Order: sequence, then structure tokens, then C-alpha cells
Amino acid sequence: MKIEEKYFSDAEALLHKLVRIVSYSGEENMAAQFVFNYLSDKGTDCVKVKNNVIAYSRDFKPSRPTLMLNSHLDTVKAGSGYTFDPLNPPLSDDRILGLGSNDAGGSVVSMIETFLYFNNHPVSFNILLVLSAEEENSGKNGMDIVLKKTPEIACAIVGEPTGMRVAVAERGLLVVDAIARGKSGHAARGEGENAIYTAIEDINWIRGYKFPLISDLMGEVRATVTQIEAGVQHNVVPDACKFVIDIRPTDQYTNPQIMEILKSHMKCDLKARSLTNKSSSIHAGHPLVKTADLLEIEKYVSPTTSDWMRLSLPAIKMGPGESSRSHRSDEYIFKSEVRQGVEGYINFVKKLEL
Repeated sequence: MKIEEKYFSDAEALLHKLVRIVSYSGEENMAAQFVFNYLSDKGTDCVKVKNNVIAYSRDFKPSRPTLMLNSHLDTVKAGSGYTFDPLNPPLSDDRILGLGSNDAGGSVVSMIETFLYFNNHPVSFNILLVLSAEEENSGKNGMDIVLKKTPEIACAIVGEPTGMRVAVAERGLLVVDAIARGKSGHAARGEGENAIYTAIEDINWIRGYKFPLISDLMGEVRATVTQIEAGVQHNVVPDACKFVIDIRPTDQYTNPQIMEILKSHMKCDLKARSLTNKSSSIHAGHPLVKTADLLEIEKYVSPTTSDWMRLSLPAIKMGPGESSRSHRSDEYIFKSEVRQGVEGYINFVKKLEL
């Protein structure tokens, strides 16, 4: 059955409106209300939980398995490099411009129209649409509270810009704040204990260390020092040196295990910002993966995190747009990509057997 043109045109029109609404992490209320009203006007059974929107497919039955379609409403704040107003972008013949257009507005509107399509063309399982808040900042009022309000979910498609490729795994994220301690003194007299030198020792260890367990799916754990700060003026030996370690875990280590390894080798004081941003993967035999194979969709491992890390159920990550455009100035998504998103999601769900 051919997909009616209205689903494509409605997705494009919806995204044009959505990018003009402030939806920073923790400030998604207007965007959430806008989407809630849009779905309600279409006769959808939906609820708003804080700044999250949950919608239930027509004839939702607890006895049937449930597929969750999930993407996030929030955006990062616009960088200084924009050449146009990110919340009042110009119109373009082939693109939709604006903050959040690519990450993850394209997925949001494509999933909304996919959900509405299957309200009119039901499948044998339930569809739960979840448009969540606070994904970008891993906030407490996003997916974590949504999962307390939803029925049992069999599996999920997480909407992020992947070029409609299927991510069958994603690395986790562990951010560690490190502080090297020393004693201040006058640089001219050789006094004190230089905290920078202690930090250098640990940084060199991080640079050279290889975590011994290597994932067949994700490869090696990656650890990178990304920020450093020390000193108050040129002639004072610094008594503290702060630096930040960005670690991308695999399925071979939990975040607490990685912290224990760091602490056993490093002299600095270490504090993890969060231990919950785990890596994620799905079994190759799951129906979601089989459907991707049936449709000959390219599969890959994603280096970036998403709300997938908050789910303890089988999931894949797939959506229109490209990850390389996320969090960059003059953000955009091609109109053809939004169309591919709607078409791709609908064709995927049609072939899925739960």
C-alpha cells in the first residue's frame, strides 16, 4: 500500500514550526505542549508527564506486545557561530534549518507521522510514542520518569540522526573529573610541589593505557583527556591541576569497573559525573535486527549515546539526518531526509514481527 502524501507534507510542516519553539534541556514545556496539542487534535490518546509526551496507539491492548517509538524534544543551546537566528531560521528550498532540526527534530516529526499512520493502518502489536525531555543533559525528568508511567514495552526504536542506518550498539559515556594535588610555592626559589607534573604523569598513563578486554562489537574502550586547568599566575607553583577525562565504554566493562581501574593506577583524586551512562547493544537474532536485515539496512555501532542507555529492553537506534551535524552552528536537515524518515519508519514497522 502506498503511503499517503499527507504524512510526508505534515512532517515537514510540523518541523518548520517545532524548530521555532524554545526547547532547551529542562525548558521543553512549550514544545511538549505544542506536540501534545497536535496529537490531541488528531484524536490521539496521549498524556503529558512533566515535559514528556506519551501517546498510545488506537485499540491499545495490554495483552499484546508493545513497540516504543522514542525520540527527544530537547536541544542543546545554540553556539555563537550561527549566521542566522537559530529560533527564527530562514526558509530554504531543500532544507529545514534551525536549532534541533537535525538532532532530533527530524526523528520526532517522522515518528509522530509514523505513529499516526499506524493509527489508521493498525498492526498486530501496540505502538507507544514517547517524546522525551532532558536527553541532551541526561536529566532526571526525562526518560527515567517516563518509564515509571508506561506499560510493559517489548522493544524500542530510538530516533536519532543516523542517516536511517540501524545502530545495533552504542558506546556508553563516562566523564571523570580529576584533580592532582600539590603544594604552592614561589617558582623562583624552587619551592612547593607542582600539581601540573603529577597531572602529567596520570595523563601520560591514560594516553598509553589499553584496556585489556576488547569487544567484538565495539572494539576498545576509548579514554581521552579533553580539558585541563591549573595555576593562578606565572611565578606561583600550582597546588592543584584539574582535568577532565572523556571515556567511551564498551560492553566489556561497567562504568564502576572502569573507575576502579583508573583509581588503581592514578595518583589524582577522581570523581565520576555519572555511572549510569552505560553502553548498549541488541542480540543479532532479535526481530528488530532481523527486520533491518530483511530490508537490507546498513548496521553499525554508534560512538554517541542516547536515551537507549536508559532502557533495559531490546532496542535499536535509527533516524533521519546525520550525527555529524548535531550540536553545530547553522543546523539543518534536508527535506528529502525527513521524507526518508517517515517512509523508512513506516516500512520498518510494516515488516516487523513481534
